[in-house]
Amino acid sequence: MSDNEEMLWKPLSITEIKNVFSAIPIQWWIAGGWAIDIYLQKITRAHDDIDSVILRTDHLILHQYLNSEWELFIAYKGQLVPWNKNEQLNPHFDDIWVKKKGESTWAFQVMLLDTEGMDWIYKRKNTIRKSIKDIGLKSLSGIPFLKPEIQLLYKGGSSVIREKDVYDLKNILPNLNANKRLWLKESLNIQNPNGHKWIEMIDSYF
Repeated sequence: MSDNEEMLWKPLSITEIKNVFSAIPIQWWIAGGWAIDIYLQKITRAHDDIDSVILRTDHLILHQYLNSEWELFIAYKGQLVPWNKNEQLNPHFDDIWVKKKGESTWAFQVMLLDTEGMDWIYKRKNTIRKSIKDIGLKSLSGIPFLKPEIQLLYKGGSSVIREKDVYDLKNILPNLNANKRLWLKESLNIQNPNGHKWIEMIDSYF
């Protein structure tokens, strides 16, 4: 996608995201940097966009409920392609950008989580998995969000680790218990058997 497309964001607030999803009969969670800040109960940095996640098995329901007011696009390999009504997405599509009909700015992003039975599966290494019931938390105001150790795995497991990802890691590590830090470390090691640059930082908190 072009730099212009990346810059045209006017993200919804967390409350507005909750209002959108409250009308849809599916599970959902806030993800990305906002999930980190919800866990910490404070805003630690600026956020240019807002991410959410749903189960891949619910993606057609999402489209059904959003289609009347929103335009949905599949983001894949630098391109944004309109997501047509009733179009079942191929497994390699997992990133949806959403904007209000008639508007030019992106409002929110939806990532699709792969599952098997009652388990969430980490797509980059499918031996890493958890019960779907164990991937999220709720804020004091009832906002569901992705657990920080899982969000950090997505950030650290990416082919490109950004400065803001490292910033999020440094903010979260002092606030994670030993079991969660160990799970993150072991998961990064499974995905990166030759080593990962975050391991030393994680180890410093044990």
